[in-house]
Amino acid sequence: MPNQISINKKISPFKKSIEVSSDKSLSIRSVLFASQAVGRSKIYNLLESEDVINTLKAIKKLGIYYKKKGKMYEIDGFGLNGFDPKNNTVINSGNSGTLGRLLLGLLVKSNKKIKLVGDKSLSKRDFSRITEPLKGFGVNIKSNRNFLPVEIQGTDFLRPINYVENKGSAQCKSAIMLAALNTPGVTKIKAKKSRNHTELFFKFLKIPIKIKKEKKYDLIQIKGLHQYNCFDYIVPGDISSSAFFIVLTLLSKNSELIIKKVNINDSRIGVVKILNKMNANIIFKNKKIYKGEKTADIYVRSAKKLKSINCPKILNSSAIDEFLIIFLVAAKAKGVSIFEDLGELNKKESPRLDIAVRFLKMIGIKVFRKKNDIKIYGNPNLNLKNKYYLKNYLKDHRVFMMSCITALIFGGNWKIHDKDSVNTSFPKFIDILKKLGAKIN
Repeated sequence: MPNQISINKKISPFKKSIEVSSDKSLSIRSVLFASQAVGRSKIYNLLESEDVINTLKAIKKLGIYYKKKGKMYEIDGFGLNGFDPKNNTVINSGNSGTLGRLLLGLLVKSNKKIKLVGDKSLSKRDFSRITEPLKGFGVNIKSNRNFLPVEIQGTDFLRPINYVENKGSAQCKSAIMLAALNTPGVTKIKAKKSRNHTELFFKFLKIPIKIKKEKKYDLIQIKGLHQYNCFDYIVPGDISSSAFFIVLTLLSKNSELIIKKVNINDSRIGVVKILNKMNANIIFKNKKIYKGEKTADIYVRSAKKLKSINCPKILNSSAIDEFLIIFLVAAKAKGVSIFEDLGELNKKESPRLDIAVRFLKMIGIKVFRKKNDIKIYGNPNLNLKNKYYLKNYLKDHRVFMMSCITALIFGGNWKIHDKDSVNTSFPKFIDILKKLGAKIN
């Protein structure tokens, strides 16, 4: 079947309740932590996307057994450094930077040589932010000029490190934290604020960790060589997936939406904070704490008068995956919105900041860019009637989803390629759009 869709009609008003796909970050982490636990862990509601399936395939290649029973996955771990791979095993991370980078942290004590590869998009992403600190632990690790493929061979003589992570990369921070698990002594990390899912997993599993929070950084100390037991875990809904439907509702007429059982970790809800500053009215209901993570139902309705924003840079890391869809709201808002220091967007599956500027200009929005800062001149009356043909965006799932939301909100005749890209994170995306009444061919 053709790997494209057509959208030729705006979405009609809707009042619905939905559940989005499970959180990808927590799905991948739960599998990786289970692979190092002692005993059989049970994970429910695991996201069955390409990135997570590749995670399961990876632990299987490393000698970890897993089995699916209905909606539950059983994973048998053999404790820290419990992997038993063959020498020269090749592991394919596909499109997943989270899998590739975190897995390297778990391989620091493996005495077998492992090669990590990825797809075209992942192979363009910088891995030096992982390989350099891992070398500090004493690991033998080689890369293709800081890109994939990466070869790693662990050592029995690991040493703890002191490391400053100043990019706000949760993947980098997490890789170092996972490396510290197998390392004697205390590893210390001064990490710029970013997602804290890994820290919460450490606490939930009672792995020795100390965290001191400062204004811009967290000071993290991890005492290594602490075995932990198997666990049960239910993966909540994904806030990044929810963001597309939040914006679809905000920018549609006379619409209301409830998104059930979503992870609202404080380090992930920058998108909600930013949109509420722009005069949205997004509300969390039925709040709960589960294994250290916050969950809630998200209620959103159409916004009448959106206003521009001078976005606080402190919110960047907590909304880094959602800026493409936030830019659409800025395009509709009255006034000039300013976003600064967004260089990390170009370190994702595609150069998203570059793509966002081209995309906004394509739909008639004035954009001024200076290095990693942009100004978006909003047009509350934006209404599209032209034909738009979207192709060759390195199969970036979020670019595809942003394009769909744009077509359904602003109109025009759209042909959008790479629909299979959503399989990496959100296979049910198009099905949920159709449930809300979208006409998609």
